[in-house]
Parts: sequence; structure tokens; C-alpha cells
Amino acid sequence: MMQQPDNGTAQERLSGVVEKVTFFNPESGFSVLRLSVDEDEPLMTVVGCIASVTEGQHVEALGHWQDDRQWGRQFRAESLSVIAPESREGMERYLASGMLGGVGPHLASLMMSAWGTDVFRVIEKEPERLRDIAGIGPKKQARIVESWREHQAVREIMMFLQSHGVGTARALKIYKAYGAGAVGLITRDPYRLSRDVAGIGFRSADAIARSIGIAEDSPLRARAGLGWVLQELSSRGHCRVPEAMLFDSARRLLQIPDAVLQDALRTELSSGRIVADGEGGERHLYLEALWAAEQGVASAITRIAGGKLPWGRIDVERSLREAEERSRLELSPSQREAVLLALSSKLLVITGGPGVGKTTIIRTLLSVPEVFGRKVLLAAPTGRAAKRLAEATGRDARTIHRLLEFDPATYDFRRCSSHPLDTDLLIVDEASMIDVVLMNRLLPAVPTGAALILVGDVDQLPPVGPGAVLSDLIASGAVPVVRLTEIFRQAASSLIIRNAHRINHGEPLLHHEGGELSDFYFVSASTPEEIRRKLLQVVAERIPERFGLDPLQEIQVLTPMNKGPLGAQSLNTLLQERLNGGGGKRIERFGVGYGRGDKVIQTVNNYEKEVFNGDIGIIDSIDHEEGELRVLFDGREVRYLQAELDEMAPAWAITIHKSQGSEYPAVVVPLSMLHYPMLERNLVYTAVTRGKKLVMVIGEPRALQVAVGRCSSKGRLTGLAAALSGRLC
Repeated sequence: MMQQPDNGTAQERLSGVVEKVTFFNPESGFSVLRLSVDEDEPLMTVVGCIASVTEGQHVEALGHWQDDRQWGRQFRAESLSVIAPESREGMERYLASGMLGGVGPHLASLMMSAWGTDVFRVIEKEPERLRDIAGIGPKKQARIVESWREHQAVREIMMFLQSHGVGTARALKIYKAYGAGAVGLITRDPYRLSRDVAGIGFRSADAIARSIGIAEDSPLRARAGLGWVLQELSSRGHCRVPEAMLFDSARRLLQIPDAVLQDALRTELSSGRIVADGEGGERHLYLEALWAAEQGVASAITRIAGGKLPWGRIDVERSLREAEERSRLELSPSQREAVLLALSSKLLVITGGPGVGKTTIIRTLLSVPEVFGRKVLLAAPTGRAAKRLAEATGRDARTIHRLLEFDPATYDFRRCSSHPLDTDLLIVDEASMIDVVLMNRLLPAVPTGAALILVGDVDQLPPVGPGAVLSDLIASGAVPVVRLTEIFRQAASSLIIRNAHRINHGEPLLHHEGGELSDFYFVSASTPEEIRRKLLQVVAERIPERFGLDPLQEIQVLTPMNKGPLGAQSLNTLLQERLNGGGGKRIERFGVGYGRGDKVIQTVNNYEKEVFNGDIGIIDSIDHEEGELRVLFDGREVRYLQAELDEMAPAWAITIHKSQGSEYPAVVVPLSMLHYPMLERNLVYTAVTRGKKLVMVIGEPRALQVAVGRCSSKGRLTGLAAALSGRLC
């Protein structure tokens, strides 16, 4: 064992086996590890950044010892990396740790029995010999070799980054983005990291650039800075930026003369990477992709709106009467007006809150004789929204991604302007969720002869991606719009619906009174600790006992933020332990454990698996030997390798943003002044409207009051409304 220095400042080298990953943050790579350096000595605590780590791996740390007031003696690593062990026992533990795809404890034992300490040389130099081991076929051999090469490349990338004073937490993502040629690509243009690799910002890329000699006023740095500002604003939902705003932000970021920025902008404009709209003081600037998306949407809307109605001229009053008789629905005056407008319009927007009859309008329209015999397609942005639409209408409904028929071979949609959808009418629900990029893929696939109806609640949160298409369509004045406000009798008995509309109007909430059960409750709590305690109690005990709802399948916790004591990450740890603490042996990735029976959420679109951002599933089984999980999404089994677990997260609690387009039997919402930056009317409105049978808000009365009274969110910076007005008005 290495001797610990007395002064705690000398740089030393420490190596050992990871016995426990106490903490790992996949965003920063920050880790707290318990290391076995000598079997006769107690475990040592090592703190530092590493790309990825699992128990059983050998790591080497370069740093110094320090005495932390709260945590005691620990080794703070300035450099922390996984290394290949040299002893037979260490090699077997390394192989069994899950480091190599497809190798678990059983195969590790067989490989060590066959080759002993020569095992690593066999994998690297004679990989064909792996087939001599029972249970290793061609596919598994390829997985093992690929994993080995991947980790070798990651080590090289980590050494390169460390040599330029940058932490190595994102090394694995860099390798996945660029492959074995990563170092060469980064050397030529380090700023591409901020464009290509999630989790690496401009400042990190800039640190590498400066360390390899790129000057502060370099044109390359100036161009990258302008692009980064636009990219950051697009991540907040904006599509275009006034030129003065772009330069103000770029000056603060780069600290370089305006002349250099002006030259850089001219270069970017001439290359087409940035697009200008307008002139002089009215000029706005776009990233090329967002400019193309807005123009594509505006062009498609103009084309669709200008076509002929697929059912021609009809007696709309007579058709509506027949539809009401067929569907056995009696429409209100506002609903009748909406159906009549739909029958006489090529393109229509229907918006309104819960309980105002949006679904009734769709069902009635589908019963109109002239529509009933036509080819009709129904779609929604998420799987849950599509399923709900199908149940409400009795017709098949698909997600937009499935509707457009994603092709894994080309990594693109099959349906487009040259191969449009086969339909006379397309109805899209939850349209407020659709960002400008996805809408620009959907609309070109709509035939000119088809009618289009977009349905959604424009008062909900805007899309996660850039743009605000539904809001812009309404604001443009160029498209017929039906705004429903009347709450119908059956819906009016629901406190969920009544309170949702009160929230939307900034009015105080109605509270449940009396002994009978209600569908809406506000549970007062004065501290974050009390909110957590009451939340665990109602999810695990009170709601299941009083309402007979299953905590796994029917109760969803929605929280404003991802981090903090009342964030999704913290609540997931508590809820997993309380609701599935006996889930058996877990498989770990980035310090998060997953066990059978755990609820998980997909965090990115995976077109090959046909699982999309926001889809929630249940882990059905785990194969620890293969490092593989099987997750059920609405009864459909999807398989994940351990290396793919960065695509998912625990879902006992999720953010309100992630819940858009979904509906749950019961929703529990913690609300605290800790959430102050997020406390907005549309956030709470969105959360409350996710609950179907029960909504329970647990929190500080002051936080609820602030959220309901606060409607300060500025509109997104977009140009779609103006583009539509110019084309259609």
C-alpha cells in the first residue's frame, strides 16, 4: 500500500480495485469510489473525474491526500483512469466487472482457466481464439473485441485530454462520436466538440483550443463562438436571434474585438451555416437548420391550405346532423361551429384546455358521412398520447415517428414529399408538443389534396425542442382557429378540470371539502423534508389504500426540476428503495442501479428500437451474465445492453417537462420554493392536466401561490408567425 503523506499536498500515484461506486455523475464524471489497495488494509476513498466506472475495475489515480471536514481522509485525484490489472485474480475481476460486452463472471472464469494471465494478449492479438470457449460465438466474439478496442481508444483520448488540462469525463462520448480518429479530429478543430458531443460546452472546447495554440482572436474561435451562442439559444427553444442580441452574447463569451466578430459573421453567412433574415436593425440570425425548418413549415402550410377539400363542396349542416345521429352525441354551439369549420377548411387548429370537448369534436368529425368513408390517419407526438387518441376514437393512431416510417438503414423517414402519406385527412393530437424540426418532417409528407387538423392545448408548456409551432400558427392569423373555452357538465364536476382552468386564469385553487373522496387535493407542507416524507407516504400507502391504485403502473410523481432534494434524481432513489427495494440483484450504469420491476424512462429517441424520448417502461428481467435488460413498453419487449443504459433513467419520478403528451391515472406533484426558478403558471397547469383520476399537490402554499400568479415567461424568438402572415394573409 502507498504511504500517505502527512502534508496532503504532494502528488502521488494510487492504484487498486473499485469495491464500491459511492457516487457517479454522468454529466460531469465526478466520482466517489471506495478502493481496495491492499487486502489487509481498510478501503480508501478516492474522489475525482472519470469517463465511466463499475465495481471490480482497476483504477489508477494521480493526486494527493486531504482531510475533508465532513468525509474525513480521502484521496483527491487530479487524474483518474481505468487500467488493466496484472495479477490473475485482478484480471478475472476486471473481466467479470461488465467492462467487456457479453462477458460476465462465468465466461471470465472460463477465459482465465484457458489462458491465465495471457488473456488480455489473446483478446488483443489472437481474438479468433475466443471461439474456443464454450458460449462464445461469432457475435459475442465481435462484442468482446469491440469493447476491448473501445476502452483502449478511450484511454488514448483521456490521456490526450489530460495533457491539455481538461477532465476526461466525456471521453467515452467523444469516442462514440468520432471513433478511433477522435484525437486527429479534435486537434484540427477542437470547437467541433461543442457542436457534436452532448455535455461538452464551448468553454471546455475552448480550453483545449487554447492549450494547443489557437489564439484568443482566432477567426476559428470567433466563428465557433457565434455558432455556440445560437446553439445555446436554440436549446432554450428559440429559433432566431436579433443581431444585436447575438453580438452582446458573443462579446461576453469571447472577449474579442467587434471587428473580429463582424468578419466571423460574414464568413458564416457566406458559408450558409448562419442565415440572416431582414435588414439593418431588424435583422435576425438563424442556424441554417432552424431557418430551413421554419421556411419548410411555412411552405408546407401554404401548400396544404391552398389545395381543394378532399370531400369537395358538401351540405355541411346536413352532414353534421347525420354525424350527430351516427355518433349519438349532442354538440354544444361552440363544438358545432368547430365541426362545421373543419368540414369547410383545408387546415384547422383546435385548441382548448381539459374538459372542453376537443375529443368529442374529433369523434363527431369522423362520423360525418363524407369523412367516414375517406382515408383518415390519426397521430400524436408520443406513444401514450397516440394510445389515448386511439381509445377515444376507436381508430388506429400512431406516433408521428411511426407514421413517417423511420428507416434504420438510411436513418431517415421513408415518408416525405416524394413519398407522401396515403390519406385524405390527417388529425394530429397534442400538437403543442411538436417542435419546428419535427413539424418540418411531418408536413411535407402530407399530400396537397389532404386536409389537416392540429389539436392541442396552447397553454401547456411549449415543445422541448426549438420553436412554438402551434402558438405561431394561432398568432399568425393565417390559419382558421377554434378556441374552446366552455367546460361541459360532466367535466365541470371534476376538481382537476376546474382547478386546471383556474390555474390558467391565475385564480386561487378550489380545495376539497367534506368526507367523500375527491379527484384533487392540496397537501400543505412547510419544508422540503416534510414534502419528501408526505410524498413517500401518499405514493406508497395512502393512495393505494384509499383509491386502490397501483404505485408502479398507475401513480406518477411529477416534479419541476431534475436536481436538488425534491428533484427527479433524488426522489427516484427514495421511491425505488421504498417501492422496489427487494428488486433483487441490480445492474449498474453511471452509479444508477436498475432492478427487475423498476420503472424507467427513455431519454433519447432510439429509432431502431422504436422507443422514443419520454416513453415509460418496466424492467421485466435482467441477464447479469450477458449484461442485458428486457424492458416492457406498453407490453412490447425491448432489449438493452448495459452500455446502452445511458439512454434511460429511473422513472418513479420524472420532470413535468418529460410528462408532456402523457396522461396518468394519478399524479403526485411536489412543489417548493426550492423550485422558484421554475415556478410558472404553465408548468403547474401542465402537471395538473396530466392526472386523469387523481391529482395530489404536496408543497408549500407560498410556492403554489407564486406559480399560479406568475406568467412571466417571454415568448420564444421565432419567425414562423411572420412568415405565415406574409405568405397567406
